[in-house]
Amino acid sequence: MSFGKMNRMAEIVEKRRVKDAEGFSSEQEVTLASLRVYREGRHGSERWANLAAFSEATDLFRFRRIPDLTVTTSHTIVCDGERFEIVSVEDVKGRGMYTEALAKKVVPSRG
Repeated sequence: MSFGKMNRMAEIVEKRRVKDAEGFSSEQEVTLASLRVYREGRHGSERWANLAAFSEATDLFRFRRIPDLTVTTSHTIVCDGERFEIVSVEDVKGRGMYTEALAKKVVPSRG
């Protein structure tokens, strides 16, 4: 994976409960990291055929491992103004250099 393929900017965010000065708690979104990513949409490639178990995943993201941050399924990826819930996280080839995340696009409900 080279920087040439990682041509999109994304943020990894997490929702946290924060108490204000008066003791009321509210949910805020905290950006954990801003990074360059490689994004691949779901299509009929051999890679996606092998990932048939993850039928709900709509996009695949690859990015460099972030020191001191463990990306989990409780995090959300924001890329190109769209939000993605992380379904699965994997260390690419077990080398600790790159992380691959399968994610599901969040579509807001109307009503």
